[in-house]
Amino acid sequence: MKRIALLTAATLVLGGCAATPLHEDSTITIVASTNVYGDIAQSIGGDLVSVTSLIASSAQDPHSFEASARDQLTVSKAQLVIENGGGYDPFVDTLLAASASDPVVINASDVFGLADGANEHLWYSFAAMSLVVSSISDALTSIDPTNAETFAANAAAFTAQLDSLEAQAAAISSGQGVAVTEPVPVYLLQSAGLRNLTPPDFTQAIEEGSDVPPLALQQTLDLFSTGAVALLAYNDQTASPETERVRSAAEAVGIPVVNFTETLPDGVDYISWMTSNIDAVATALG
Repeated sequence: MKRIALLTAATLVLGGCAATPLHEDSTITIVASTNVYGDIAQSIGGDLVSVTSLIASSAQDPHSFEASARDQLTVSKAQLVIENGGGYDPFVDTLLAASASDPVVINASDVFGLADGANEHLWYSFAAMSLVVSSISDALTSIDPTNAETFAANAAAFTAQLDSLEAQAAAISSGQGVAVTEPVPVYLLQSAGLRNLTPPDFTQAIEEGSDVPPLALQQTLDLFSTGAVALLAYNDQTASPETERVRSAAEAVGIPVVNFTETLPDGVDYISWMTSNIDAVATALG
């Protein structure tokens, strides 16, 4: 398979369209690990591509996703496959290894140059998504050179919207501390000038679905009683008794809770989703 590593950083695309099913015609067939990347790919390719997202609902937990025989068939027909990488969606590599096809593969973590052990939730990083957009445009151009100008124009417009999101987040610039149940939105929170004070042992345990060390849980709860944090960023897709205790502790002292998801909520595109996330953070901080 042809893997896309770090390509030229784009300068910028049209608002995302909802991902559509894969079908047999002249369009380029794209498979994305989640609807986040599927939506971005649809925005770059427009009517020239057909996109299938393996995880297409915010009700699905990507960490526990199990690919099906249908997913294997879908990947086998793809001309372009987009994955997050960084250990987030390993089912994609399993499907690719079992496929006899030879698609172009974009691994967002490789494109971004993600360090081992770093936060893999790259779609909350607008800088990372700008690089991914460029990679998608270049990949589509390599598959369909006759429409290179269309892909480049769409990529340029989308990256402009990413730049606008970055500016909106930076305008918050509060410098306050925050707590998170998982590191999912940390890149966005950092863009807003916020500092994640959550003990890593807590977030790691929640992310891995393992037991939270008692000390890490107590240290997390203490963040609210001492007033060290201004908000709690809560991942709805990985709720647990421990995260509910943390939510209750925040609410008990009047600290706002902002809900985040790992995949696109139904009926929204990437740009509107991230705009809503930024607005929610700004509102919570007053």
